[in-house]
Amino acid sequence: MDESCRLSPEQERNIYQLHNNDPLDPGYRNFLSKLTEPLLERLSPGARGLDFGCGPGPALAQMLEAEGMVVSLYDPYFYPSTDVLAQTYDFITCTEVAEHLYAPASVFRNLDGMLRPGGWLAVMTCFQTDDDRFDNWHYRRDPTHVVFYRESTFELLGNKFGWHLEIPGKDVALFRK
Repeated sequence: MDESCRLSPEQERNIYQLHNNDPLDPGYRNFLSKLTEPLLERLSPGARGLDFGCGPGPALAQMLEAEGMVVSLYDPYFYPSTDVLAQTYDFITCTEVAEHLYAPASVFRNLDGMLRPGGWLAVMTCFQTDDDRFDNWHYRRDPTHVVFYRESTFELLGNKFGWHLEIPGKDVALFRK
């Protein structure tokens, strides 16, 4: 997205606060389970992770902690401490975050640096699959969504960083470093 079309940080934060990310909402937890279930199958008990872009209600972190994982939080608006970005992790999650990145290549490079060898990067975003319907696609109409991904985009990312890619379900990409 051209910089002139971007929202201000305050406008972005205000939109994010409208999202229903209630950690106790069964519907939201079910939505997140598209990522947590396949990720948990691949993690060892007690693995250390980072919920990157966790938002105001870190439901995903709570779900992973309930399964014995240790999870740090980062979100530029709601959990802005950058101390957690100077550590390394067994896994990093990015749920509904990748589409908000103004500089995705740089962010993925930074995430790679925080991921331990053998670790997992778990990304959930709505994959762009139909060029003919792009103009009216609901996901494109969110003014905070500035970049979109196809499965082939994730294949390119995996190749660039030497990650092994798995697509365990709709709109979920798991990378193993």
